[in-house]
Amino acid sequence: MIQVEGLSKRFGERMAIENVSFEVASGEILGFLGPNGAGKTTTMRILTGYLAPSAGRATVDGFDVLEEPMKVKARVGYLPEFPPLYTELLVDEYLYYVAALKGVPSGRRASAVERVAHRCGIADVRRRLINNLSKGYRQRVGLAQALIHDPKVVILDEPTSGLDPNQIQEVRALIREIAKDRTVILSTHILPEVENLCDKVAIINEGKIVAVGPPQVVSAAAGGEQRVRLRLSRAPAQADLEGALGQLPGFAGILPAVPADGKTFEVRLSVAPPGASPGTSDAREQLAALVVQKGWGLLEMRDEGSRLENVFHRLTQGEKASPGGAA
Repeated sequence: MIQVEGLSKRFGERMAIENVSFEVASGEILGFLGPNGAGKTTTMRILTGYLAPSAGRATVDGFDVLEEPMKVKARVGYLPEFPPLYTELLVDEYLYYVAALKGVPSGRRASAVERVAHRCGIADVRRRLINNLSKGYRQRVGLAQALIHDPKVVILDEPTSGLDPNQIQEVRALIREIAKDRTVILSTHILPEVENLCDKVAIINEGKIVAVGPPQVVSAAAGGEQRVRLRLSRAPAQADLEGALGQLPGFAGILPAVPADGKTFEVRLSVAPPGASPGTSDAREQLAALVVQKGWGLLEMRDEGSRLENVFHRLTQGEKASPGGAA
């Protein structure tokens, strides 16, 4: 559905992105990650036809973004970090206006507005001024404008930025719903969001792709680890606990966790390497078995889902990985 090959963009003397390549298959959700200024927004703007590349090629549904930009725009819905809303309009007025801009035939605009209003959960605010809506509702209106022409691809730049926890959950659920029948590129700094939502991740740093692939494969290839919260009713001293857990092949360390009651710990476990045999035991399974064997009274064992966070830090702050290393 989306193919990016050797894409570069120069602004004067500064190279914003350089030789960026990745693919997104039909129906996939790609998490596009990188520090501020790494080139995420530039890449997404090229894919939407907003910017022209300096070199390389990008296609959406087989159409080149440079040679056939109008056909690409007809297939892409774009929600920038700051939704392009006219706050002095009613929600309905705005959606009808956007439908006309995006070429929805006049006879189908009413049904298109009805469809996105219900799908994005804004049917109850259609006759309200956008200026009077909460940030969460404005984000929903922004998503509605991205979907009004029923695109095959949806590109979302920081869709949960600035939202409260309840609004974030609502928007995540909406993204899952959208992704059932569309290809989605999602840019975000909330890494658990990527682990929960995305089939594939691409990490960009200083304008270059440093890793691309399924989250678990990228984590393993980059030497990622997972953190497990462990709470015991009869915990031994931390030194004894660490000595016992040191027998586990995937054990990478242990730290006290909140609450600091001597019974709650954060256990670091290595991720199984790519290509491990199907019979390879999960380190968490071995951890649980050891706790039961020792009679420590397992009260809680929870995956804190921080593997991608560690990998992201390593690839963008510490060691540099080659683009093919995690592909």
